[in-house]
Amino acid sequence: MPPSLRHRFGHRVRELRLATGMTQEEFADRCGFARTYMSRIETGGANPSLDAINTLAVALNSDLESLFAGL
Repeated sequence: MPPSLRHRFGHRVRELRLATGMTQEEFADRCGFARTYMSRIETGGANPSLDAINTLAVALNSDLESLFAGL
């Protein structure tokens, strides 16, 4: 069974965060999220809202299309 969309999305967020050189804690602060919530997003344990997804894109200096690329 292939990974769920949440898991693939979380992996993509982690990949883009690591490319910026930010730690998970720095990224969570930049988004205004708790680090534990950020961890859940990156591991596919959370199902972020559309507003949260937009916040992630802005914090990554990315657009929504790039955030979903390859999923």
